[in-house]
Amino acid sequence: MEGFGGQLPFILLIFVVMYFFMIRPQMQKAKKEKKFAEELKKGDRVVTKSGLHGKVFDFSEKNNAVVIETGSGKLTFDKSAISLEMSQKLNAPPAEKK
Repeated sequence: MEGFGGQLPFILLIFVVMYFFMIRPQMQKAKKEKKFAEELKKGDRVVTKSGLHGKVFDFSEKNNAVVIETGSGKLTFDKSAISLEMSQKLNAPPAEKK
């Protein structure tokens, strides 16, 4: 049993490192994506995770979905299909040239 007592702090350290470098950032990202989906409003330009660009046309609260207007018509997507990162890049102001 002496060997296990010496290894216990090392095992605990591995779990702490895994939490701070893997689990916690993933939880924070999920929280940001959920907040982004809740704050969507009509007229917002968005990009889905599959790469479809469009504008929010309407919401279906019953299905937790978003109706997106594209160049070819209106499509309904689940709110979780909207990409936070790609939508932020689409709506970011253009970078100034030096």
